[in-house]
Amino acid sequence: MLRENVPILEVKNLTKRFGGLTAVNDVTLSFYPGQCQSIIGPNGAGKTTFFNLITGMFPPTSGKIFFKDEEITHLHPPEIFRLGIVRTFQISSIFPQLSVLKNVEIAAQGRHRTINSRWGHLTRPRQKIRETSLGYLEQFNLAEMKNQSAGLLSYGDKRRLEIAMSLVSEPELLLLDEPTAGMSPEETHQIAQLLRDLAKNITILLIEHDMGVVMRISDRVTVLNRGSVLADGDPRGIQRNVAVQSVYLGGYTA
Repeated sequence: MLRENVPILEVKNLTKRFGGLTAVNDVTLSFYPGQCQSIIGPNGAGKTTFFNLITGMFPPTSGKIFFKDEEITHLHPPEIFRLGIVRTFQISSIFPQLSVLKNVEIAAQGRHRTINSRWGHLTRPRQKIRETSLGYLEQFNLAEMKNQSAGLLSYGDKRRLEIAMSLVSEPELLLLDEPTAGMSPEETHQIAQLLRDLAKNITILLIEHDMGVVMRISDRVTVLNRGSVLADGDPRGIQRNVAVQSVYLGGYTA
């Protein structure tokens, strides 16, 4: 168990270039256990590329990444996943032909398989996996839809299913890329409250454009602009920051 004042994740001088484009530029940040931290910024600021670097989707051009004091800079996505770093994507990544329940069970099985054979062996009984999966569906108000094909869910329900799939993997660090996109105001409010509750036990790193959500649930906010850190601090300080107002918030007030 990490102490609250010891970072769970650190990035040092992290840079990613695609040809002549610098998507992430010399970023140094620390993220602490039990907090919800939002990454905001205009389109093209480098937010999703930053997530891709943390989760091993892209190798960095330079810089280092540490998870619980262990360097993970050059690990592959499955290795990073097994360490306890789990993410969602801007575009829903469910299995549309499978049932809602089966989607969650598959996510749980990915976390509880050995890696010493082609398919691996489950390290947790299937019945226990099913019970855990059903529990998450209850938590996300999806239990009544458990036998429905996931592809038939509304967009908001698909997003909730994707978050449930992430949580059943028992992450220590959860990266969410625009989790409330496409949701109604009521659904957004429900997810925001759920994320605030989850942050008591799981460290959450969030890309989000809904400033109401960001300001309501975040312990800290980092603003990226053109791949660089423009500002980093508590929500109220970010809201008052003149440079952030000019570049991104455009006069937002809570």
